[in-house]
Amino acid sequence: LYEKLGGMTGTANTEAAEFGDIYKLEVVEVPTNVVIARKDDDDEVYRTAHEKYVAIIEVIKDCSERGQPVLVGTTSIEKSELLAEMLKQAGLKQKDFSDPAAFSGHGHEKSFAVLNARYHEQEAYIVSQAGVPGAVTIATNMAGRGTDIQLGGNVDMRVAQELQHLPDGPERAEAEARIRAEVAEMKQKALAAGGLCVLGTERHESRRIDNQLRGRSGRQGDPGRSKFFLSLDDDLMRIFGSDRLDGMLQKLGLKEGEAIIHSWINKALEKAQQKVEARNYDMRKNVLKYDDVLNDQRKVVFEQRLDLMNDADIAETVEDMRHSVITDLVAKYIPENSYPEQWDVKGLDFAVRDVLTLDLPVEAWAQEEGIAGPEVTERIIRRADEWMAGKAGQYGPDLMRYIEKSILLQTLDHLWREHIGMLDHLRQVVGLRGYAQRDPLNEYKS
Repeated sequence: LYEKLGGMTGTANTEAAEFGDIYKLEVVEVPTNVVIARKDDDDEVYRTAHEKYVAIIEVIKDCSERGQPVLVGTTSIEKSELLAEMLKQAGLKQKDFSDPAAFSGHGHEKSFAVLNARYHEQEAYIVSQAGVPGAVTIATNMAGRGTDIQLGGNVDMRVAQELQHLPDGPERAEAEARIRAEVAEMKQKALAAGGLCVLGTERHESRRIDNQLRGRSGRQGDPGRSKFFLSLDDDLMRIFGSDRLDGMLQKLGLKEGEAIIHSWINKALEKAQQKVEARNYDMRKNVLKYDDVLNDQRKVVFEQRLDLMNDADIAETVEDMRHSVITDLVAKYIPENSYPEQWDVKGLDFAVRDVLTLDLPVEAWAQEEGIAGPEVTERIIRRADEWMAGKAGQYGPDLMRYIEKSILLQTLDHLWREHIGMLDHLRQVVGLRGYAQRDPLNEYKS
């Protein structure tokens, strides 16, 4: 559909092979404007999820006390709320955004905010304040993406939030200057504390998602830190072979609360992620083969639709379609080279009234001596053309062309949506043809 294809993202490098194989696109890495000052620590691996969360909470408490903002990434709403509950038990208070004081930009000590689909209405504010010294933010993968976390807080968001009821004037200007000075001071405190600390509660199947989480810290040369905490209960660790690893850790005498930290674990996990990515890539490539079939049809339909849009007068197209419909309709009830006794005259009479909305003496025509199917077709076409000519005279040629084009485009779009739905259903069940030793893709094409 597109002659040129391109895009920009911060995490395309891990998917370079897929972009090259499927889309024939080369991935070019653009150097950062300033050197990345973020420190990416080695992963910590614990035996159980509980031990992992206890370790995460200790790091959160330490960062918060030192005034370092913390962003904790989770893989689901349930896990973000589990961590939130454990933070409450550890003495931190969850921000209540129904309280106007929560929007004041102060009071981040000993408190935390949860950013997930349940709190989407407060998303902009939570992200804007996630870089304030001591702020603790728990976020799911999708929450807050595409928004920079600014150290010290987002000054524009604070001005808009806190001064929304204050009219322009000296008082507002003074208040805005005060807020800007506060944000600048808090930024220096956050920088002195080490910048944004990003903590991952587990590795994802895709390295790209992990890189997106890491990339929230250390923007534009700011200092920062990232670290992932894992347990043998994590989904990726199960793929990695957590049962065997658990037995090995027990033999080594690993005590409760102790973690394994080593660079070889990071490399081994990265290989496990690559295996999962390769499996997912094969699945997507298989889906793409089916989509190529649909894409060929899509090109034909879109080309036809574009022709209809560009044609100033589609009267001839509509006429050809009308004649074709009538010819097929008559052939259904009056088969070619058939005897009059074989004709379904009543069925044709009903179809003409139902489909064409024309009241014609079809039964009387069929009783005429020597009449044949082609003549019946010709009479119906002539009457239909006369009816359309009458409507054109009634509405005027311009309005008639507009009505024809609108109805034709709406009908085409409706039928195309139905066709896509049927193909989608077919794609879901066509795999069963493999049991009959048939190639599902060839069956889908046919």
